[in-house]
Amino acid sequence: MSGPLAALLRTREWRHDARFEEACRDPAAAQRRVLATLLRGNQGTAFAREHGLTPDLSPAAFARAVPIRDYEGHRPWIERQLAGEAAVLTQASPTMYTTTSGTTGAPKLLPVPAAWREEMAALMRLWMKRALTDHPRAFARRTLSIVSPAVEGHTPGGVPIGSMSGVTYQRIPWLVRRSYALPYAVALVKDHEARYFLTMRLALATNVSSVATPNATTLMRLAQVGFDHSEAILKAIHDGVPGLPRPPEMVAAGGHDPRLLWEELRTAVRPEPERARALGKLAEAHGGLRPRDCWPELRLMACWLGGSAGHHARRLPDWYGPATPIRDLGLLASEGRMSVPLADGTPGGALAVHMSYFEFVAEDEIDAPVPAIRLAHELEAGRRYYLIFTSGNGLYRYDMNDVVEVLGFHHRAPLVAFVRKGRDMASITGEKIHLNQVQGALREAEAEACVSVWQFQLIPDVEGLVYDLLVEVPGETEGLAALGPAFDRALGRLNDEYASKRASARLGAPRVHLMAPGWSERACRAAFAAGKRDFQFKWPAMAAEWTPGFRDEVIT
Repeated sequence: MSGPLAALLRTREWRHDARFEEACRDPAAAQRRVLATLLRGNQGTAFAREHGLTPDLSPAAFARAVPIRDYEGHRPWIERQLAGEAAVLTQASPTMYTTTSGTTGAPKLLPVPAAWREEMAALMRLWMKRALTDHPRAFARRTLSIVSPAVEGHTPGGVPIGSMSGVTYQRIPWLVRRSYALPYAVALVKDHEARYFLTMRLALATNVSSVATPNATTLMRLAQVGFDHSEAILKAIHDGVPGLPRPPEMVAAGGHDPRLLWEELRTAVRPEPERARALGKLAEAHGGLRPRDCWPELRLMACWLGGSAGHHARRLPDWYGPATPIRDLGLLASEGRMSVPLADGTPGGALAVHMSYFEFVAEDEIDAPVPAIRLAHELEAGRRYYLIFTSGNGLYRYDMNDVVEVLGFHHRAPLVAFVRKGRDMASITGEKIHLNQVQGALREAEAEACVSVWQFQLIPDVEGLVYDLLVEVPGETEGLAALGPAFDRALGRLNDEYASKRASARLGAPRVHLMAPGWSERACRAAFAAGKRDFQFKWPAMAAEWTPGFRDEVIT
């Protein structure tokens, strides 16, 4: 390994790496230590007092004391923090909140105490150290890393709300940050098309050796924008200008003056006629600019490889080269980083048993009145589980509603891979749509389009990057053409991530399919005939794929 980043990782991460390895050799002991540390650090909080939490609790006693909760179960406690109450979930007050779409339409604000933020950053550095060990030249040139604004707003008490990716970018030492292909100002551009164009204009002007962002669809969209706007990008590189017809609207938060940031960016670019000529020859030879041609030293790509994201990642070699290794970023969400991938081409990563406390429920037992709880050292290879975790950000026995699969073991720690969202959720490219949001959007769409829907089912088309909405309409269907656009708009209002994916063209508009009269009744009777008990049967309003025979029921 060479360069400033490699030197930083060598000096700072060898102790963390050793601690990680030790924990993986004895995950049961490591998890007991983590639980005791978390409970000790948060003694005296309102949550600890109400639940009788003390550092000496065993895993079984902890499970008896604290019920499993999703975000809505944590929301009242977080709202107390937002109102200014101290020591509610953690002794240390949050330094910021991250945000993501909630199940009801109200966004989730997730607390970020300073110590926990550093733990998550340490896990990212561990990922980078392992990746560099396998790919010494991955960070020899520029790194294209896509981040979101560190600050997008503030709580009523003035605490910043933003993204961990933006905060991490800002906290990276300057010596390392100067190797990034994009200045922070790019993350503040509001318009998706302008931001994607600017990203590729700046990245194609340099030699990139690594690319990282969670969603493969983002990487595919960036490559398509670079290809479609090759002529404009070549001209901008040749002339030394950003290439946009006017300064874009930017996020005005975080203490930065967007106008000054844009001016810094405008003055930072310089004419590069030689680079433009070299890229022009590649564009002429291949019909446009492709990353695989423009970045001959690309040594590593990092994105999710599990679930539907893995399906999209299989298309990346067309744009970025068939020989470029791809490594999963791990189980990663606004709620935290939970695994460390150790090899290329697999969605599996070693569970971070030295950082957070994990519990699991077998996939086929999740609806049991009292499901059996399994700990990290009790998991079996080849089985799927719902993941429950407790972490230093104040989430206790938090139900991610994620189904993971155990692909094997690193020493004795499970290698877990994301499979899908669980109960009443669907996601194609990270938007995580909940049934509550679908139902709310459909009610709004019915009112707007003046159509009454008797029954519906939403199905993700992972290949086509679009949702199919199957509807049975008992009465007039005159307004059916307006139902899809109205549903699309309403769903965007209820789910910020969906709106973002639609605006950036990473998702297409939903397709509405009018089903034959009696479709839902026939489907129910078929389920009963297959052994479902009618008094226990729940209509599948969201399905992973089309049921055999349903396509024959489509009228339009």
